[in-house]
Amino acid sequence: MRLALLACVGLASAAIAHGSAPDNRADAPGLLAIQVNADKLTLAVAKVPQIYLYGNIDAGAADRFEALVRSGKVPAGSDVYLNSPGGDLHAGMALGRIFRAQSIATHLGVPRKPSRSTAPTSKVAVCMDACTLAYMGGLFRWSPTGNDRFGALPLRTQQGAAAQPADDVDAYLKELNLTAEAQYGRKIQADPGVLTGDEMINSGLANNGRLAPTVSYHMMGNAPLLTLGQSARDGQYRITLLCKPDGLTVTAYYMVGVERAHKLVARANRSYFEINNQQTLPGDRDAFRATSESVMISRPVPLSQMAQFLSARSVGAWLADRGGAVRYGFTIYLESVRNRLQSYSEACAQVGKNSPIATR
Repeated sequence: MRLALLACVGLASAAIAHGSAPDNRADAPGLLAIQVNADKLTLAVAKVPQIYLYGNIDAGAADRFEALVRSGKVPAGSDVYLNSPGGDLHAGMALGRIFRAQSIATHLGVPRKPSRSTAPTSKVAVCMDACTLAYMGGLFRWSPTGNDRFGALPLRTQQGAAAQPADDVDAYLKELNLTAEAQYGRKIQADPGVLTGDEMINSGLANNGRLAPTVSYHMMGNAPLLTLGQSARDGQYRITLLCKPDGLTVTAYYMVGVERAHKLVARANRSYFEINNQQTLPGDRDAFRATSESVMISRPVPLSQMAQFLSARSVGAWLADRGGAVRYGFTIYLESVRNRLQSYSEACAQVGKNSPIATR
């Protein structure tokens, strides 16, 4: 019994390499290999470990990955890079659940080549079948780039030799709050079984480090206040529009923490808003400041320009250095909250109609 247990542990360990020496890995045939890069250079650049999962997703893959999470070798918020043709769909979903619980970011990518290896290796990552389900568990999901290929989400689960309805897959996607995105993603396949990076972004399957925006508005006295918000890998974004008879006040909050907010303000020379990626409302150093844990940028806007903001595809707020070569800030894409913006627009228009200036 003991010898059998040791043999199983040895086989599982053979598929895992971790630390700063990825060239020490050994791949066990038929098992998903795991390479953990947590060396000083990786942590200095990426801030978190980079974990590479590659090969066939076997039934025990999630258990081995969870063991690394429990050991502290894969901390919450790590980057996971996937390169797998598929495998066990239920194991893929189990991996995805761990990813979501740990706020892990998912990418496509190939592992580092061992320093002593001379064997040719492919630089193209693929994520198909069970791998796509694991990928969807990422809180932040980066779309494929270059020649990397992402397969359409599987419509069926396999159990034994019989194909079953997609109940398990659909229940999993519902659990992740991605049912609508998955259905849309299946419909827009340009090439059977493969989705492009743009298609994944447009469908919501990938978010490139940003969760879906939120919007709310309420009355502050007689003034409607709209709040746009978004959670992202690098912080929290918020834009407020306060509508009064004499015009709008537009304020952006780039919430990156006290220390970073003061550093960004010290480096910047000017600020501006963007509508549909076009600069507008420029301002000098007096037009932005660090407050609490945020960089705050604020501008007065005539009511006549309100429609530009509320009908825009995107609105952003940025700081820039003197030459404009380096900038810091964010852009919020608004299509998913269009209906709520229309309600606010109508309330704000009513304020303009009832103002003393409008009734003269």
